[in-house]
Amino acid sequence: MQPLRWNYRPDHLRAPALVCGFQGWNDAGDAASAAVSFAAQALGAREFATIDPEEFYDFQATRPRIKLGEQQGRMIEWPEVRLYEARIPRAPRDLILLTGHEPSFRWRTFTGLIVELAEAIGVQLVVTLGALLADVPHTRPVSVTGFATDPALVARLGLTESSYEGPTGILGVLHDACRTAGLPSASLWAAVPHYISASPNPKASLALIRKLEGLVGVVIDARELEAGATEYERQVNLAVAHDPDVQAFVERLEAAAGAEPPERFELPSGEAIERELQRFLRQRGGEQPG
Repeated sequence: MQPLRWNYRPDHLRAPALVCGFQGWNDAGDAASAAVSFAAQALGAREFATIDPEEFYDFQATRPRIKLGEQQGRMIEWPEVRLYEARIPRAPRDLILLTGHEPSFRWRTFTGLIVELAEAIGVQLVVTLGALLADVPHTRPVSVTGFATDPALVARLGLTESSYEGPTGILGVLHDACRTAGLPSASLWAAVPHYISASPNPKASLALIRKLEGLVGVVIDARELEAGATEYERQVNLAVAHDPDVQAFVERLEAAAGAEPPERFELPSGEAIERELQRFLRQRGGEQPG
């Protein structure tokens, strides 16, 4: 059985861009995957294909879920990769949106499949969204770095070009596959405070959406996400104010972010701070930021 399963083949797309976001290693605070899912919902996107998980996932690491259906009783929901089309008549292009878990196996085969699909439906630009943990305070605007096969695009969007070298995830492999195929690609990465990484971060998702708009020329109604980002920051501020040690830590990060060059200081354990923040939020009735 072919891993790519079509519900139908979208046709007459206008200069489509493929926007990808994967849950997992590339997705601190669920910021990137949530941004793609939000864009799909806001733009009224329709699912047109899935990638079967059998060849690409370790189901002990990315487990299927039991779902209770109204008519069919208990059902298994497998961790598929889903593709959506969003037709946007007033924009210069349409979008293809891809979301799912980062695969466990056969990354070159998996990314080759995505490139083949992109070429088959005439994709002109591949954009990936990612989020990374960083020593940044939650009180500052979200820093978005990025790169593109066209350096002028990086300059036009006002991105801080990434100079990262080291281990990569599925996004890095996908960009290499696009480069090999001669398919233009770009990547946007949001910096997420490491001390609140366990909570979904709508503020970082919103920053990715705004940069994506400038990159692909599509306007997305993000008022719901803006409200979530405001509430997220309010709750985190309350949690920080509750603990003087955490507050002092955030103030140090703020000072370092404003210093040139950054100040050197001993950072307390991010894991310990995160545990304290989560404990505080649970005490407030199980609320989670965003």
